[in-house]
Amino acid sequence: MHDILHPKGWKPAIGYANGIAARGRMIFTGGMVGWTGDCLFETDDFVGQVEQTLRNIVAVLAEGGAGPEHIVRLTWYVTSRTEYLSNLKGLGRVYKAVLGRHYPAMALVQVVALVEDRAKVEIEATAVIPEEGA
Repeated sequence: MHDILHPKGWKPAIGYANGIAARGRMIFTGGMVGWTGDCLFETDDFVGQVEQTLRNIVAVLAEGGAGPEHIVRLTWYVTSRTEYLSNLKGLGRVYKAVLGRHYPAMALVQVVALVEDRAKVEIEATAVIPEEGA
């Protein structure tokens, strides 16, 4: 479906890809946060917000005919690097529950704040649906 780009001699990328080559219909999400479709936060828990954010991404992709397996890039913005790093096990659990074992190219950036006061994470996704016959 997509080609994983991993230079020879590099250590394995665990939980992400260094790069992905893809061809097809592209879908871009806006920055998704951990609130419901009614724009309500149901939790202030970091892992809970990540889970809802990933579910929001899957819902938007589905509107374009894509699924988690079509994601080629995720860009994460978190308000606390420490909170992210101290929750890696829980993050891995919800990531796999929502997106499966598909690991696109990813970047994570700590920011001072997000526009929504209660948001602890915002994630942008890019997906590519392969061309017919590819």
